[in-house]
Amino acid sequence: MTTLTSPKATDSLETWLSYLEKSHFKPIDMGLERIRDVALKLNLLNPAPYVITVAGTNGKGSTCKLLETALLKAGLRVGVYSSPHLIHYNERVRIQGQPVSDADFIQTFDYIEQHKSQSLTYFEFGTLAAFDLFRRAKLDVAILEVGLGGRLDATNIVDPNFAVITSIDIDHIEFLGNDREVIGREKAGIFRQNIPVVIGEPDCPASILQYANSLNCQISRRDVDWKFSVETNRLHWQSANANLDLPLPKIPVPNCATAVAVLTQLPFAITNEILQQSIVETQMVGRFQTLTQQDFAKFSRKPPLAQVIVDVGHNPHAARYLAERLQALKQPQSKLYAVFSVLVDKDLSGIVEPLSTLVDKWYCAGLEGYRGQRGEQVLEKLHNVLPNANAVSFNSVAQATESAFLQAGREDIVLVFGSFHTVADFMLWINK
Repeated sequence: MTTLTSPKATDSLETWLSYLEKSHFKPIDMGLERIRDVALKLNLLNPAPYVITVAGTNGKGSTCKLLETALLKAGLRVGVYSSPHLIHYNERVRIQGQPVSDADFIQTFDYIEQHKSQSLTYFEFGTLAAFDLFRRAKLDVAILEVGLGGRLDATNIVDPNFAVITSIDIDHIEFLGNDREVIGREKAGIFRQNIPVVIGEPDCPASILQYANSLNCQISRRDVDWKFSVETNRLHWQSANANLDLPLPKIPVPNCATAVAVLTQLPFAITNEILQQSIVETQMVGRFQTLTQQDFAKFSRKPPLAQVIVDVGHNPHAARYLAERLQALKQPQSKLYAVFSVLVDKDLSGIVEPLSTLVDKWYCAGLEGYRGQRGEQVLEKLHNVLPNANAVSFNSVAQATESAFLQAGREDIVLVFGSFHTVADFMLWINK
């Protein structure tokens, strides 16, 4: 067996990340014993005086982003740890709204590598790096986005002051199970004794409530303790203590409403003005993102005639939301061309079915990496679900997109979706 040589502090971030990908015997190794052991040794279990942990099937990233924006506007020092990244690894750790530099990542990677007492996965190593960077930055608040599940996720070695669950649906079956009650209990593993808990899932599994009650958590539930509606292009949010008239967000409305439920309960001065400004400004790259002619003007790539939308939705819950948005957008005379690919372990059937009546042609693309698959494999699986679908396959997202761009007319829509990897490959292509 070949022994890996640790990188040096003078090596590049790419070298370090390549090493981290190979340094543990399996990519996902559920359990907190190893990472907690290293965190204890390095004193990384308290990355900030106040910690908000956010779990859920979908909506975590945009919920964290709105929380971050509002807390920064309130004058606090804020760090966010999220995953996965879209283009650059640096996106995973933001301090004061900015991604951490290569040099700072390398410094903390080198520190952990020299002092760790256990073998760590890529995600575990990155999580400890985030905590070390947060500790050095002397934050007021750290916002932690759970990577997978909750109970056994690496982020859960830290005891949060506030816990959030955005949504519950079936995903990561091999790790979390295929039952909403079981999945809900896994995600509720981020709860701690007596802390406030916001639940944005309207159909809340009983397992979440049972566990929250067993810990005497202060539960705040959507449609029970707070509710929202959209009227005349405004978001109306209401609880027993607040009646808010807010602008329509650029992020999904349920995620915005969940973040508002958190912000109204935090022990910080979040004024109505801060809330309004934060909602207007918060947006997410790759979440139902429409690329304009101005966006393409930044690149050497010639813009297509069609409207282009990119979305990282990679599970049935996200696909259903995407279908709702597209249904409202698509005109009777327009065609929808979908550049599509998913990782091999994802529920392709559950992702494509909600869009089956909307997509006029599928452009199935190959993805690289150990969880990727060839375009022909994606096409074969698509036809198993939708036998009559008009679909073709390509080696890469770039080739698939180029073909879709050539086919689509001025009234049409090109949708690039199915995975963070699909959108990342597209973004890299148009940036070349």
